[in-house]
Amino acid sequence: MNNRKTGSYHETVAIEYLTRKGYKIIDRNVLNKCGEIDIICLSDKNELVFAEVKFRSSDKAGDPLEAVDARKIRKICKASAAYINYHREYSDYQVRYDVIGVYENNEIKHIENAFYYEV
Repeated sequence: MNNRKTGSYHETVAIEYLTRKGYKIIDRNVLNKCGEIDIICLSDKNELVFAEVKFRSSDKAGDPLEAVDARKIRKICKASAAYINYHREYSDYQVRYDVIGVYENNEIKHIENAFYYEV
């Protein structure tokens, strides 16, 4: 399986997990001039959640949750701001940034409020 198919499969695993937790999926793989957002959804608390999904087939490359560095955070935050600017219907929502780690056995670790964006 190539990287794109692998990523798409593990994003689907993350979406199924979020759906079971009561989240409403709005969009996935959103690409704009600022970057890409893996999953956009509404939490059970009606927060607008931008979720980054990371997968690792082994621990040789480190924990997937550690793969979201400062550069990636800046890109996600800028992409989310552009998304909200375009989709004004979400402009009054509380925004949250989550990171979802998917492991080889489809185990999931979900960090809510993994980082925040200061304007």
